[in-house]
Amino acid sequence: STRHCPWKMNQLPPKSAVASPVSESTNSRVEPLDNLSMDSFWLEVENIKQSAEAEQEECSLADVKTQEEGEAEAEWLQDAGLSELLGDPAGDKDNLVLLSTLTRTQAAAVQRRLDTYSRSRRRRNKHPVRDVRDVFAVASSQDTAAEKEESSPDPLWHNLRTSNTQRKTQDYSCTVRNPGKEEVFNMDVAYSEQAAVLLKGSFLSESRKLKDGNALTRFKIPKGRLGVTRIGDLSAQDMKKIPTLALIELTALCDILGFELKRNKAAKLKTTEKRLFGVPLNTLLENDQKLLPNTKVPLLLQALLSCLEKRGLETEGILRVSGSQTRIKSLEQKLERDFYSGLFRWDDIHQNDVSGLLKRFIRELPAPLLTAEYLPAFAAVQNIPDLKQRLQALNLLILILPESNRNTLKALLEFLSKVVAREKNNKMNLWNVSTVMAPNLFMHKGLPSKIPEGKEKQLAEGAADVVRMMIHYQDLLWTVSSFLVAQVRKLNESNSKRYQFCDKRIKNLLRRIHADKDKVEKNQGEPSKIVKVHASLLLKDSLEVHLNNATRVADVLRQFQKNLCQNGWNIVNTVNLLKCNNSTECTNLLLYEVGGNIGEHCLDPDTYLLDLYHINPHAEWIIKQNPSCPRMF
Repeated sequence: STRHCPWKMNQLPPKSAVASPVSESTNSRVEPLDNLSMDSFWLEVENIKQSAEAEQEECSLADVKTQEEGEAEAEWLQDAGLSELLGDPAGDKDNLVLLSTLTRTQAAAVQRRLDTYSRSRRRRNKHPVRDVRDVFAVASSQDTAAEKEESSPDPLWHNLRTSNTQRKTQDYSCTVRNPGKEEVFNMDVAYSEQAAVLLKGSFLSESRKLKDGNALTRFKIPKGRLGVTRIGDLSAQDMKKIPTLALIELTALCDILGFELKRNKAAKLKTTEKRLFGVPLNTLLENDQKLLPNTKVPLLLQALLSCLEKRGLETEGILRVSGSQTRIKSLEQKLERDFYSGLFRWDDIHQNDVSGLLKRFIRELPAPLLTAEYLPAFAAVQNIPDLKQRLQALNLLILILPESNRNTLKALLEFLSKVVAREKNNKMNLWNVSTVMAPNLFMHKGLPSKIPEGKEKQLAEGAADVVRMMIHYQDLLWTVSSFLVAQVRKLNESNSKRYQFCDKRIKNLLRRIHADKDKVEKNQGEPSKIVKVHASLLLKDSLEVHLNNATRVADVLRQFQKNLCQNGWNIVNTVNLLKCNNSTECTNLLLYEVGGNIGEHCLDPDTYLLDLYHINPHAEWIIKQNPSCPRMF
């Protein structure tokens, strides 16, 4: 059985080793709960093992092969949209404009991967062309970097050295983590740039002994003049650019922190005759969209979560208490047969069996929900000492996920938050839920799991801690950083100009990266502006709006609502249009920025429009109804 399923954990450690350590200052009442919580992790592992053994499952993914030197870098450059740098004639030349949007730390990350790939390629060639760097080779990569800093005329390395010297005078001090206190989570500056500033400081880690969700640090994203952008606010066209930018930024962050970003190589999946369990997410969604267009989360998962939300949230030990494996297997077969026909009866199922089906659905996915490629990266987040930087890495990893995986993960995490909110009745606090769900997310039958001896407890707590962060900080993690949105704008501008790169060599490309970054916007000093806001679905005429430094999106929506009433529109229910005591944040109307250097962008109600106009003067502004609200007219 162990031979067939290398993903199984080692033998359970003795009970004394399972118990998580508790600080001396911790109340003795909490200690048994923490011990029970870690016991729940190992109990869940044992349940998964028994389920697999009963069915004699074999792995459906090939073992991960060790990559040769340079292979990982070549794959990284391809995934980062820079295959043209590898000499690939089929590469998308338009993606090379990506280099013009990179920060210095991001550009340095690209430089390192290309240098490593070039060295490995020269070694593999039988008759390599000698490079000047081979003649004056140095002992280590650190010496190479130092030499480049001191003597290379390359503007990139000179700028890196100069900017690092200048940053020493800036105050980006890492404040002490005060559990329960609120801290600022800066999304305006690239995470890797922030980490470079803090590099010579000490990273203060949040105690891993804290299991109480109420003691976790609260983070606040400061709203700049351009507001906050959530996942889903950007068009599909612009969101396709985000994973590439997030991968480069995550790699740069890991370089600064000294962590290796490990990625598995995707393997081919075996086909299955089933229609629900063990079916790839994309296949499930394609089938579901034939029945219900625009479906973003598998209908089966929606049904399982809906059933648990209606009757399972108050059940004591929900998720932790295992249902009958025999009944769960029988229910799976009935779902395969009757789900799409609508004949399956949910009211007759025990809630613990439904939670068992939920966990089984996640485990049976042919590839992990967190993807085979990035599951090691998610697991490695626990090794980053600073809590804020762990969240930065998680934010980038979630942005890298395919849309189907990201939407499915969000639906799951929202449900888990509801379970935690009913803690008084179901006895499942944040740590309990995290320890139970971690094995289902991080253990997968298709990926070998070679756990070093004596590391079981550390890896178990780390995996549970990552799940805990994803549940507790999901609103923050599902935010698109302002610096990434700015890079998307720059990328769109460069594409529209059809910027041509004549020299494919990385150094010549990187010399141009910051060539136009010092240009001053001509209209920055403009104190006011009159613009037109369109609402073709609601009004024939556009709305003229006088912008000044204080005009926000919320003000425009409020003015639009006032015009609707004055023009005599017969609104069936005015309460649906304006709720919460005239707070436009609660309306079902939204203002979108369309065109210019963005595809389509749903604007934060607190966005200052004159600032936005200066950044994107060629965009149109359109008022639309919130797609999640019922239509008014």
